[in-house]
Amino acid sequence: MMGGLRKLIVAALCWLGVVAQAQVFSGALEAQTHREHPVRLAEGDFVQGRLAGKAMRLVLLDRDGKRAQILAKGRRDVQEFMFVAGDRGPYVLDVRAPEAGSYELSVLQQVPLAAQVAPAPVIESPRLRALQQSLEQSVAAANLAASAGRAAVTSVGDPAATGSTASTFGSGVAVLDAFWREVAAQGGPLVERVAGLPKDQLLLTFLWRGATRNVRILGAPSADHDEMSRLGNSDVWYRSYRVPASTRLSYRLAPDVPELNAPASQRRRAILATVQRDPLNPRSFPEKTLDKYDGASVLELPAAPSQDWVQPREGVPAGQLERLRLASKALGNERDIYLYRSHGYRPGAKGNALVVLFDAENYTTDVPTPAILDKLVAAGKLPPTAAILIANPSAETRGAELPPNPAFARFLAEELMPWAKARGVHAGAANTVVAGASYGGLASAWAGLKHPEWFGNVYSQSGSFWWAPPEQEAEWLTREYAAAPPRKVRFLLEAGLFEVGRNGSFGILETSRHLRDVLRAKGYQVEQREFAAGHDYYHWRGSLGEGLIRLIGKAP
Repeated sequence: MMGGLRKLIVAALCWLGVVAQAQVFSGALEAQTHREHPVRLAEGDFVQGRLAGKAMRLVLLDRDGKRAQILAKGRRDVQEFMFVAGDRGPYVLDVRAPEAGSYELSVLQQVPLAAQVAPAPVIESPRLRALQQSLEQSVAAANLAASAGRAAVTSVGDPAATGSTASTFGSGVAVLDAFWREVAAQGGPLVERVAGLPKDQLLLTFLWRGATRNVRILGAPSADHDEMSRLGNSDVWYRSYRVPASTRLSYRLAPDVPELNAPASQRRRAILATVQRDPLNPRSFPEKTLDKYDGASVLELPAAPSQDWVQPREGVPAGQLERLRLASKALGNERDIYLYRSHGYRPGAKGNALVVLFDAENYTTDVPTPAILDKLVAAGKLPPTAAILIANPSAETRGAELPPNPAFARFLAEELMPWAKARGVHAGAANTVVAGASYGGLASAWAGLKHPEWFGNVYSQSGSFWWAPPEQEAEWLTREYAAAPPRKVRFLLEAGLFEVGRNGSFGILETSRHLRDVLRAKGYQVEQREFAAGHDYYHWRGSLGEGLIRLIGKAP
């Protein structure tokens, strides 16, 4: 019965033109014997098949009878195999029987090299499908003209689309120009409601015009550098994503990224050579940029959460911000430290709050922390509040200090906090938040574990909890929390839905959820918030104010 079914499958594939000729071989063999089955193959043919029979083995032999490849080792009763024919044909499939038994050998697919073409990308965007249809109609019209003696046009952008054919029918040029005018007027990316998607999802399509080799996206709803696809031979490059209607993100596009003969990491970093803002999107972060390569393009879908504490407000009293230098014996370096005091802040007053933030170079610019705190205090959402913003001496020291580092923990507890307290910047641990993003979120959780006497609240914005020291398993800090006695510390963990792992690894979203579960199992008070966002200061600047309210906000 099974053999008959396989023959029907092979016959159907032959009829479809996938298999050049029905090739089903069967028989019985005595122990330690073999049988050869010649197969007609051309160089480059892709072959897929199946060998059924207990303990049967299969070897591909070349024209000299030499073993070209072992296809089945006899470890299962039914074994699948596939190979690509080389230039040593004609070939023979040699069935070998370690023990007596019957077999059936089926060639299920034989695809010539010329027919090995990847399927066309699926176009999800209704607007792009309509464009493709219009372009195909334009090509068809051009080919009607070809019957009058002009050259045929196979697709938009075909070199044959020149002369009178191009001028008469445009070969899609007019269609493309109209499309790009429409996109320029409404702005990119395309945002569409698509039948079949949940009501809380939209289709987001990034576009680029006119690249010759490739276009990649940096910062899209992906944890990778995604390739865009080309619409036929046109000047339209695109990539679509199904995203929540609450999405907020920044992104950049990189046309014609150089292909380098270099290590994988260097080839990946080559995207930085051409990456730039989206010319179809007028919105940028920051709002004022130096040139097209500066900053990023930004996107906010209709249901994106508001960023009230970033927006300008009239009549808000400004706090005081001073920049000082602090030398560290524990670390052997010195750095900028920003001390902030809200309007009306009085050192030592009961109920004062304190925020300690890493990456001051970003949390005084991309995230306007002093202005956010001004508004929160003026609105009565926070008590009088001070802040310590800690700068990094360099990118290298950031990478060495913010991931769990005993010397950096000593710097915080034995040098920084007493130094700030002597300048009137202090609050009790229950009213002190240590916070940061990425490595800064990781450092915040490390500070809470090592020094809860200073830091009673940990606020992580997309913390890098995947981190581990060299030669150790990922999520090192999560294991440290699992092994240590509970501290008197509360947690707010945030992560973006787009911060997922790639290539089998766990990303920030997954490792934040894991840390949450471990902390709750240990008895910690933990709140987790997830957003339709990526690893992005454009998002973090908006969530900071609400996060601080949740941890140290004044009771209503």
